[in-house]
Amino acid sequence: MIALNKLESASEMLKAIAHPTRIAIVGMLNDNKKLSVTEIHETLKIEQAVASHHLSILKNKGVLLSERSGKNCYYSLKHQRLSQIVECIDKCQE
Repeated sequence: MIALNKLESASEMLKAIAHPTRIAIVGMLNDNKKLSVTEIHETLKIEQAVASHHLSILKNKGVLLSERSGKNCYYSLKHQRLSQIVECIDKCQE
């Protein structure tokens, strides 16, 4: 049986991902990719402030890692297996 604290942590991560934009971001960061806020907001065709807001939520809930390089901040998945959630969602829509 999974420990209660692990279940609570997993629940918080899933709640954080449960938004169309955030699902798209997790999908983009598949395969150990590191993307900047600019790359994410341009690809998703959303405002940079909106992208930053969603990235902040994902980072605060333990879904993403961030790494600063000069003026840019690059985001990646904290756990690569999280990309399987997006794959599962996609398969469930077939």
